[in-house]
Amino acid sequence: MSKAINMSLEDHRRVTAAVAEAEKGTDGEIVTIVTEQSDHYNDVALHMAIAAMFLFLSALAIFPRFFRDMVNFLAGGWEHDFTTAQYLSMILVVSAVLFLTIRYLFTIPALRMAITPGSTKELRVRHRAIQFFKVGAERRTLGLTGILIYLSIREHRAEIVADEAIATQVDPEVWGEAMAALLAEVKAGRPGDGMVAAVEKVGEVLTVYFPKSVDNTNELPDRLIEL
Repeated sequence: MSKAINMSLEDHRRVTAAVAEAEKGTDGEIVTIVTEQSDHYNDVALHMAIAAMFLFLSALAIFPRFFRDMVNFLAGGWEHDFTTAQYLSMILVVSAVLFLTIRYLFTIPALRMAITPGSTKELRVRHRAIQFFKVGAERRTLGLTGILIYLSIREHRAEIVADEAIATQVDPEVWGEAMAALLAEVKAGRPGDGMVAAVEKVGEVLTVYFPKSVDNTNELPDRLIEL
């Protein structure tokens, strides 16, 4: 992935400081990860090309005369008595050209992102967030109190994934305020501010459910991870 994330050194400093401050009142351990995008969605471009070819063949089956008239027009406007093999060959060529045109048109990342359904983006971002959580936070604390705030910039989507102790006590809906604060700033072009706001909101919740114990230590790094 190309690096195009607008996260400055100051953003890194502020998010790291926010995590350290939020963890002062809780045994919870907050991990923050920001990435440009969670997937390349190359399969979406392939599916669109297949769908375009299928629609062409379906239209051809429903309106065969239209294709025949188009062929005659391109051949000079005269009625031609093409053989079945010739028509099938032309259909094959048109199908292949249509498939390749759509397939390579969507090699442009911006177009590919634009045509990707929101539900697909949501699933891919969620999947990637869980992957990173399993590597960087799951069962990495004694009390199973790790929590990941994950932001995928280009999709304008974020996820909060919590370890076992947190997930059993805090309903997912509780994180709604943190998610809303994060995404509002991202849409305004301020991902750093969004991460800081989310950390603060998550910290407030953790302080209520998992207040700081006397012997608790900082088990996970506070720094913002940018991938």
